[in-house]
Amino acid sequence: MTLLNDPIYGFIHINAPIIFKLLEHPFFQRLRRITQMGLSSLVYPGAKHSRFEHALGCLHLMQKTINVLREKGVLINENEAIAMQIAILLHDIGHGPFSHAMENSIVKGVHHESLSQQFMSFLNKEFDGQLTLAISIFQNQYCRKFMHQLVSGQIDLDRMDYLKRDSFYTAATEGNINSERIIIMFNVIDDQLVIEEKGIHSVEKFLIARRLMYWQVYLHKTSLVGELLLERLLIHVRELYKEGIELNTSKSLTYFLNHDTSSIDSDELLKRFALLDDYDIISSLKEWQHHSDFVLKDLSTRILNRHLLKIRIQNTPFTEAQILEKKALLSSWNLNPKQLDNYVFSGSISNQAYEPDNETINILTKSGKVSSLQEESELFVGNSFSNIESKFYLCFAKPSL
Repeated sequence: MTLLNDPIYGFIHINAPIIFKLLEHPFFQRLRRITQMGLSSLVYPGAKHSRFEHALGCLHLMQKTINVLREKGVLINENEAIAMQIAILLHDIGHGPFSHAMENSIVKGVHHESLSQQFMSFLNKEFDGQLTLAISIFQNQYCRKFMHQLVSGQIDLDRMDYLKRDSFYTAATEGNINSERIIIMFNVIDDQLVIEEKGIHSVEKFLIARRLMYWQVYLHKTSLVGELLLERLLIHVRELYKEGIELNTSKSLTYFLNHDTSSIDSDELLKRFALLDDYDIISSLKEWQHHSDFVLKDLSTRILNRHLLKIRIQNTPFTEAQILEKKALLSSWNLNPKQLDNYVFSGSISNQAYEPDNETINILTKSGKVSSLQEESELFVGNSFSNIESKFYLCFAKPSL
């Protein structure tokens, strides 16, 4: 047995040999070098924890859940228990550095969830089929649906850990949910996950925490503009590379600048992608801040030194006139329209804590009836949890360089 000491939950036990082997694998160890929250440390200095830590936290929560369900008479054999742990452990293994910015620029068309499945399939071959059941659970193909719901659902263990962990490292107490209370209230009826009625307020707190954390932390205006700038910078880098302009960067990142992901063999793609981490991006920014290309140099410097664009957020879209007004203020920079789009741009963000059209959270009432959270919760008046809240942003540079 291996013990790992986690700042959130204390000791995490690793009992199954296959799980320890997966932890030791280079594909998984790479997650140590990928931050969980991207550029959020520009706002919250402590938010530098890794996806490695998050995955371990999810594993711990799955172990607790299995024990709770077994105590309530839910039959989970040992093969299923190990598969459930593997599925949640590897659920984020497909994330790359600054994941969303990368997916929209360098590795376009390759989503982290798809890559997670591909990584699991690759590892399954390496470990002689020991991940087959875990993959079935991850893909929601196993007959016992509650197992997938714990990995990916409205109140899954992934969300439970990242809310609690991100709250801890950012000191944003709004996200500090009572994960242990929710897990104790878990049960299974007809192979579907339910929450016992006594836990309904903990579930409501979970949804409130999720909504607040998105507005206050995940979509904070400073980390948002930082990620948007990084995305535009990486798109610009790819364009420069296609033009044959020399760029100093790592071999791993150069490979993806030089290849279209759709043309790469899947196994080769995984091996190459597994070599990418945050250090490739950060070290490249340090090189690019000295480049002769104005946009490359300027955006790299802005991200490194937290000298970001200004950003305004409001409830209605920005007009074309407002955008043109901001662009006009930068006329002295002598940028062409394409370059200027990196310094004045608008878009939208949205927040939905609960998606009832996707899957409902089911409540097991004291009478033994199973009903939806919408029917049982007084806080669902006016669909406040399930409404999509949208806001609009305008990012712009100040005229003085």
